[in-house]
Order: sequence, then structure tokens, then C-alpha cells
Amino acid sequence: MFLNRIKSKDSGLLLYGITPPKLQTTAERVAEIAEKTLARLQDIDIDALIVYDVQDESARTTEERPFPFLSALDPFDFAREHLHALQIPKIIYRPAGKFTKDELRTWVNNLTNHGFYPVFVGVPAPDFQPITSLSEAYEIWRDYQDNSVIGAITIPERHAVLNDEDVRILDKMANGVSYFISQCVFNVEYAKQMLHDLAKTCQAQNHPFPTVIFTITTCGSKKTLHFMEWLGIHIPESVKDHLLASENMLEASAELCFQIAEEITHFCLKEGIPFGFNIESVAIRKDEIEASIALVNQISTLLRNQGVRQ
Repeated sequence: MFLNRIKSKDSGLLLYGITPPKLQTTAERVAEIAEKTLARLQDIDIDALIVYDVQDESARTTEERPFPFLSALDPFDFAREHLHALQIPKIIYRPAGKFTKDELRTWVNNLTNHGFYPVFVGVPAPDFQPITSLSEAYEIWRDYQDNSVIGAITIPERHAVLNDEDVRILDKMANGVSYFISQCVFNVEYAKQMLHDLAKTCQAQNHPFPTVIFTITTCGSKKTLHFMEWLGIHIPESVKDHLLASENMLEASAELCFQIAEEITHFCLKEGIPFGFNIESVAIRKDEIEASIALVNQISTLLRNQGVRQ
């Protein structure tokens, strides 16, 4: 079970991340999307499903958004109403700062009653004034901590600039967070440096390691590559050149994603850091969705071969 594996700090967790359908999607089309999602995920080897909360991050940067922003359905409502047949835990993202304490308390209570788990995320822009702080949101969650676990986000790119992600992680752990899901990783050196500094800080303070789950995402087009960079994902020039020069970018990115997973696996095993992977599928193209499923199967085999997955 996901809950027990997080509390036991087991390595080898496998998650799968999706976004809900767009807000303007008809009820019939939402049901069709859900049915296809269930069919794809019913038999794959994952411990939990992440359903993201889609936010407009346009105010974060002056650069034009590569794709127009379209609001999506509420992730909790979509998972509760349409994905209940999938008998694995659901992890639901929520920007705590956009809601009052009472709204968050009701939400956490409903979430827990359905056996779902929360991840509180930050505000979409630096100048956004939060209604509820993250520390206040964590305090609300503590009423449910006996039967739940809460996750948070970690960003290797932020550590490369500010060199304080290890401190941020330990601060969130002090608020009850027990696992962290990274932003999509394309720069494996950033991820390894963050892990190295986290391990050093935990050892210096005699603090247990958290579980770190790394998000892996395939990329099938030049425009998607640009969008990833717009989101703040650092893609090394050598990687970018390799993908752009490839005859099949999707295939090349899938191979790269597996190599990243291999390198992170070996690093975490060497350092003794509990880890896992979140295979993200936020595209609508059939070939990209199928590539994400194939990647789950490959990484599952990798983890089994390393003895960290049953």
C-alpha cells in the first residue's frame, strides 16, 4: 500500500501523473476520457495516481506562453466521480494559498474520507498574496496525519540557483511532509546535486531522509520542449540538441528518460536515499500517452532488477 510504503520509507515507488480534462469539455467527452484512462491504467504496475491541479502560471514570467491556458476540471472531483474504479490511491494537488482555512479543512476532510492524499503546492506567481499560508495548510492536515501522508514539491532547478532546497525540504518535513515529488527532470546533474546536498544536511543534523519521487516526462515535439522550458524545467543544451536533431523526438526522449531513471536509481541506492518515480502524462496525443505507459513498464522492470520493487 502507498501509505505504508511512504511511512516505511521504501524505495521503488511508481506513480503516474495526469491532468483532468479541460473545463469546457462536455460531460460525454469527460466520461469517454475517464474510460480510456481507466483502461490504460487498470493493469499497469503503479502505486498511486497523481491528478494535478492546473494553474495559469503566465504571471510568473514575461515570456509568452507557448500554449494558451485553458482551465481544467477540479482534480478531486474528476478523480472521485470518474476514476473510482481504479483501485489505487489518488494523490491530489491543491494550491493552498488560493483557499480559506475553512475551505481547505473541508477539502482535506473529503479527500481523506475517500482515501486520497494531498499535495499542497505554491502560488502560481511570486506576487500572489496567499489567503492561507503553507504552514497553516499543513496545520489543518495534521488532524488527519494518523491515517494519511502528505507530500510536497521539490525543484532541483531552484536548488541550482538558490542552493537551499535541502533547507526547504527539512522545513516542510518539520510540518509533517514525508515525501517529495520533483518537477520534471531533464537535467540529471541538477537532481543529483540536490540529492547530494540533502544527504549531507540530513547526515549533519542526524535527520532521516525523506522519500524523493522524481518526475519523468517524455517529449514529442519542439513546441512541447519549448513549453517545458517555459515552465522552468532546465534542459541542457546537449540534450536539447540531441532531441531536436533526432528523427523521432518522442522515441529519443523516451530513451533519455529511461537513462535518467537509471542514473537516479543508482545514485539513490548508493547514497541510501529512499526514492521513486512519477511518470507524467499530460499530453493528449495517443503516441505520447502510449510512450508514457511503455516507460512505466520499463522503469518497473528496472526497479525490480535492482531489488527495490516486488
